Amino acid sequence: MAARGLFGIKIWLQVLLLWGQTESQYVREQGATTDELSRRQTRVYQLYSRTSGKHIQVQGKRISATAEESDMFAKLIVETDTFGSRVRIKGAESEKYICMSKKGKLIAKPSGKGRDCIFTEIVLENNYTAFQSARYSGWYLAFTRRGRPRKASRSRQNQPEAHFIKRLFRGQRPFPNQAEHQQFEVVGFPPTRRTKRNRSRRPLT
Repeated sequence: MAARGLFGIKIWLQVLLLWGQTESQYVREQGATTDELSRRQTRVYQLYSRTSGKHIQVQGKRISATAEESDMFAKLIVETDTFGSRVRIKGAESEKYICMSKKGKLIAKPSGKGRDCIFTEIVLENNYTAFQSARYSGWYLAFTRRGRPRKASRSRQNQPEAHFIKRLFRGQRPFPNQAEHQQFEVVGFPPTRRTKRNRSRRPLT
């Protein structure tokens, strides 16, 4: 009887393990599926490089992290690709997408339909954001201190070279929950007769 009980427990554990693997595989597949039906979201901002202290720019075929704040080539259009956090990054001025070659080099393309132009946006614990290639797992968008693209095969999520801060382009409205005190103003109106009467009736303390 004890042997049968142990056998039943083993079967039950195998079923749970298989179910967990199937569920996680389903989640990965759904997150990697391009959403062709829903309306895609488009955001406009700059990406500040933690290492170079400058912003990513797409200038013709050249991609670097050497742009000053509000430089016209640093203005990026970020398009969502799926329900999850996969995005396409395009230079607003050059109208070319940031893509990654099979050798891990960053290249600019006029069309961003390929998987080599899709990145998974990852918000890190230190509040920085990393962008992992959707085609080449484990390869990240990264730049050196001089703002030159770092070879993706040598980049890792925990490296400062792959860390970025989203910054608004000059003239944009602030992100939610940021600078809230600037979004609301207290408007003063001249006192009416009623308010004057109410003030005069207040008890003295």
